[in-house]
Amino acid sequence: LQDLGFWMLNDIVWRKANPMPNFRGRRFTNAHETLIWAARGERSKYTFHYEALKSGNDDLQMRSDWYLPLCTGEERLKDEAGTKVHPTQKPEALLARVLLSASNPGDVVLDPFFGTGTTGAVAKALGRRFVGIERDGTYAEAARRRIAGIEPLPPEAFATAPSKRSEPRVPFLSLVEAGLVKAGETVTDEKRRHRATVRADGTLILGPAVGSIHKVGALAQGLPSCNGWTFWHVERPEGLTLLDSLRGAIRAQMAAA
Repeated sequence: LQDLGFWMLNDIVWRKANPMPNFRGRRFTNAHETLIWAARGERSKYTFHYEALKSGNDDLQMRSDWYLPLCTGEERLKDEAGTKVHPTQKPEALLARVLLSASNPGDVVLDPFFGTGTTGAVAKALGRRFVGIERDGTYAEAARRRIAGIEPLPPEAFATAPSKRSEPRVPFLSLVEAGLVKAGETVTDEKRRHRATVRADGTLILGPAVGSIHKVGALAQGLPSCNGWTFWHVERPEGLTLLDSLRGAIRAQMAAA
């Protein structure tokens, strides 16, 4: 792929929760497969739903090792004799994670080794279109029957959530100008260990230091950087309120305008 000019983004290890044992005992059990995620070139734009993946992973960054079971049970396609239609049918959960990671509803997904149509089945369920190529007639017919029986999920179940990078920029000064935070008011961290004063120009003052909510937050903690939106809070009757929540109110007003 690199010789063809593709830019490698990640190699992902699918760790199989229930790998098939090596009955002859002459090799290691084949317990993983490798997925290659590549862009067409170093400067190519590509889709990656970082924040949605993180949210679904208990707010932890999604790692490049995926622990998922093999395709078993009712999902596994079998013929009239009960024989598996395809020896290496992939689990739908694996393809769902791939498509949710790197595509948007309405995108076209190409699978040149379609097999029994797992990619197509998942694409249809998740509101994607697909092109599948398969030379084996038995596999192709099984894929057609399988995909015909798939009911797409309701759009709200797979709609792409807006990423923070795509949301409109709101400077802290806008909160001051809107009266959501007042000049002279004190901001504090969640445990009330650090306090700073809001200035009329949208900066904070902490001792002799004056700067943005990010810079002063970093100085207060002795760190090289800080996200001031998620560090600083203001006191309200209902308790501490995160600055990021107040920024959300501004964005909601902008969206409704």
